[in-house]
Amino acid sequence: MSGDRNGGTERSGIDELLEQVRAGFDRIGPYEAAAAAADGALLVDIRYAALRDRDGLIPGALVVERNELEWRLDPQGSHRAPEAVSHDLQVVVVCNEGYASSLAVASLQQLGLHRATDLIGGFQAWRAAGLPVRA
Repeated sequence: MSGDRNGGTERSGIDELLEQVRAGFDRIGPYEAAAAAADGALLVDIRYAALRDRDGLIPGALVVERNELEWRLDPQGSHRAPEAVSHDLQVVVVCNEGYASSLAVASLQQLGLHRATDLIGGFQAWRAAGLPVRA
């Protein structure tokens, strides 16, 4: 017996978990995300309301609270958003700074959304790049 408090199993910290999930997809920057959206990708803003109210929105992005994301984007789900048309849909998940979005992408990929990715640096990177934001 190893004597650790985890019952003999190794546990990962959040930084290691992020590294593991990010290894499974190619993240994109703000300009790539804007180009992807122009080519038909779905930008999905998972920030909570207070951040959206404070900082604004990306025009055209679908707003889905993180706790509803899988329900709304599963193309086979009974509660899917009208935009969730296919497992082949390119989805770019946007959080505030690019951390929660990576974990969300891992979950979406488990649902079969194999083209899901996230925005490096999140909404803050989008805004810092001078890309459109609306109040």
